[in-house]
Amino acid sequence: MTVGIVSTGMYIPSSKMTGEEIAERANLPIEVVKTKMGITEKPIPGEQDHTVAMAVWAAQDAMRKGGVDAKEIDVIIYIGEEHKEYPLWTAAIKIQEEIGAHHAWGFDVALRCGTTIMAMKVAKSLLLSDPSIQTILLAGGYRNGDFIDYENERTRFMFNLGAGGAAMILRRDHPTNLILEAEIMTDGSFSEDVVVPIGGTKQPLTPADLANGLYRLDVLDPVGMKERLEQKSMQNFLKVIRSSLQKSGYHEKDLDYLAILHMKRSAHDYVLRELGLADEQSIYLHEYGHIGQMDQILSLELAQQAGKLKDGDITVLVSAGIGYAWGAVTVKWGGEK
Repeated sequence: MTVGIVSTGMYIPSSKMTGEEIAERANLPIEVVKTKMGITEKPIPGEQDHTVAMAVWAAQDAMRKGGVDAKEIDVIIYIGEEHKEYPLWTAAIKIQEEIGAHHAWGFDVALRCGTTIMAMKVAKSLLLSDPSIQTILLAGGYRNGDFIDYENERTRFMFNLGAGGAAMILRRDHPTNLILEAEIMTDGSFSEDVVVPIGGTKQPLTPADLANGLYRLDVLDPVGMKERLEQKSMQNFLKVIRSSLQKSGYHEKDLDYLAILHMKRSAHDYVLRELGLADEQSIYLHEYGHIGQMDQILSLELAQQAGKLKDGDITVLVSAGIGYAWGAVTVKWGGEK
């Protein structure tokens, strides 16, 4: 049995924040924002662009593209962020209602920006282990840019956070876009480096916290985190890519396209060089910034529009998430060459 991608879908808000606006708010030179951080502009949420609403619109887009009726969907997995319309709320069930998938069941998963990769692995396992499940919808929304204070230098590496929704429909024995093997790593030594410091059980939200802007993302140990990331991050990033390919029966020389999250330009270029890839074998998301776990689906959509994906192409979706997590999954795109 195999599992393939039937279709993908996206929703990108029309509202934008330019690199110039980021530079002004962060008191940074514009060349730092555009060249070093790699942000020309990024989408930001409009008045109606709530997290799960964007997931619903992306799901509907994927259903239209794949010709998938709601009654064909057996399971819905929410892959978006926990920052959504309401706290303590199961988003997958709301998506089920909005798209009319009334006989499906759903649940939410989270691994920060690694969620899509992890959910593809989970969904494939469900499809291969349960004969009653034929079609699974992954859908999520993201607007964690709401938690960024542009005056906080400790969070500068997150100034690229944008907004949007993405979806992917998977089906057992679908003949194209085969999902092969995934590799995921996590490292708990980073687990409390990046947090929203208040609003949880350790420090409940107070009016003073709101007034002081403490409800935003912060880095509790910036020096230690930087040192540990320099030792591990790129090494682990490349390791999951190579391991996913190897487990799928391929080598990095077989890689045709890399669907990679937005990161600073130098890091992006380093990954491509280490894998022997040309710039044309990936897409740098400088016009989108980092839409969390939506980046890999966005990259696939943009690659299809640009004609970068051909039948038989070996494609790897790769991401890293706060916590820290690294994940990659190999996809054999299209049908046979």
